[in-house]
Amino acid sequence: MASTVVHWLLDALLILTLLLLAWRALASSDLFTAIIVFIGFGLMMALAWLRLRAPDIALAEAAIGAGLTGALLLNAYAKQKRTPGEASPAKTIPESGRKHFIQFIFLVAGVMLLIPLGWAILSLPLSGEGLRSNVEQHLSLSGVSNPVTAVLLNFRGYDTLLEIAVLLLAMLAIWVVSAHETSSTRAQPVEFSALWGLSAILTPILILTAGYVLWIGSSRPGGAFQAGALLGGAAVMLILSGYTLTMKPIWLRLIVALALLVFIATGAALTAQGAFLQYPAEWAGTLILIIETAATVSIGAILALLFLGHRSDEIPTNKNRDLVHADKEIP
Repeated sequence: MASTVVHWLLDALLILTLLLLAWRALASSDLFTAIIVFIGFGLMMALAWLRLRAPDIALAEAAIGAGLTGALLLNAYAKQKRTPGEASPAKTIPESGRKHFIQFIFLVAGVMLLIPLGWAILSLPLSGEGLRSNVEQHLSLSGVSNPVTAVLLNFRGYDTLLEIAVLLLAMLAIWVVSAHETSSTRAQPVEFSALWGLSAILTPILILTAGYVLWIGSSRPGGAFQAGALLGGAAVMLILSGYTLTMKPIWLRLIVALALLVFIATGAALTAQGAFLQYPAEWAGTLILIIETAATVSIGAILALLFLGHRSDEIPTNKNRDLVHADKEIP
């Protein structure tokens, strides 16, 4: 009884914290404060998913929702170009009445959206099992023992294929907007700093952890998206440290499209023997591992390029400071 009360109190505190952080991120007039609060909101959401016994989603939320998305927002904030004498965004936001009126409109719109969503959720049957019974019944034929991986890569493979395609299209859209390309694979001069030393230690650890998360995804929480987020995080750390991660355009395009190509090629090969993305039981585990490995590499590269947002050979370096010239490839 006491443990139940404690759980209820912790859940109530978590819900209140999420609501407070969400409102603070939306209502803040300072962009930097809003971004920091948003990162905190992502971390709290990861805890919420853990409380809902969804560790796979919690890993993705912490790595992508809070980590890489926060890095993207901070990067976009840092790249804002302001001319001398131009007011900051915080000072150009309307004051008093107009500002409160806009907030009120968003609040009303949010409530109007939440009411039908809440009604739809409350209307769901309490005894509904969803996919659980079907997954448990056919899990032995999926090639993996983790039901989440079985759903994402086998039973609902079309969904994952389209998710990878959407992620690739998002990156291509940024390429079109920025109109930049990359050209070589050699590291550029790196500024010797605390972050550079930290990245030299953490990058190999993140790569090994990504491999581990990928491997255990067939039996435990993990998989391609979480492993790809770790690889992307390692690349972002290198970029922030001063490394210029560049590559010949043909190889870069091949890497970012690798997951989609492998997915489609696997499905096309299976069409001759059955249906698209319908794996034979004896080959299911191997095919899923191949697809997840390709997806890990592509997702990591795409997330790093989303953060970069422009040609990597245009990253500024301060040549007035002591620089360590990297004559070797990035470790």
